Order: sequence, then structure tokens, then C-alpha cells
Amino acid sequence: MKIKTIFILALLLVAIVMLVAWAVIQQSKPSKLDGFAQCLKDKGATFYGAFWCPHCQDQKKLFGTAKRLLPYVECSTPDGKSQRPVCAEKKVEGYPVWHFADGTRESGLLSLEKLAEKTGCVLPADN
Repeated sequence: MKIKTIFILALLLVAIVMLVAWAVIQQSKPSKLDGFAQCLKDKGATFYGAFWCPHCQDQKKLFGTAKRLLPYVECSTPDGKSQRPVCAEKKVEGYPVWHFADGTRESGLLSLEKLAEKTGCVLPADN
């Protein structure tokens, strides 16, 4: 009975490790928006948001796995009750907000097309 229990636990552990490895691999796969997200960063755009903000989550979802390349600044403190100094210094008053190299700001969920227009970054043809 003990051997059977150990065997089942070992199988469960292997399955969990494989699932975690698969998830990590999926997140690191290149996406069609990787170049676009990198271009936003290279062009001096900055995306300010908060982990608890649903519109910020929607903004990130537009990029799929390329969200890892976004020039994102987390403004919320871990407890969600205050704003980090870096965002207060930039006078970030709502989320999401994008700051651009030309000194302009755009608030709210921005389309990929709007981000391309503001930065000159080229969107992939089939986004």
C-alpha cells in the first residue's frame, strides 16, 4: 500500500513539474507583437498601471505574450492602497496611462493602432 501511494504521489509531482514547465515555455515563445512591444520601449513610450486595474489588465492582454516586453511601470504598492513614488513624481493620476517621448500622455485603454500612431512603430499586418 505504501509503495502504491508513493508511486501516485511521484506521478502527481512529475505532472505538476511538466505543467509548470509547459506554462513557462508558452510564456517565453516569441509572438507576432514582440517587435511592436520592443519598438514602443525603444521609442520612449511608458505604460503606467496598477495590478488591480482591470483596464490595465485589458491593455496587457492586447499584447498576449509580448506583454513581457512592454515598457510597463507598476504604480501600486503591494497592498494596493498607495502609489509608488516613481508614479507620483510623473503625476500619474489614473490608470492606465501612456507617456510618450514627445511629452504627451494618453489615458485609458489604447488600441494597438493608436499606440502605433503615437510612436511610429509598425504593427504586424495580421495583428
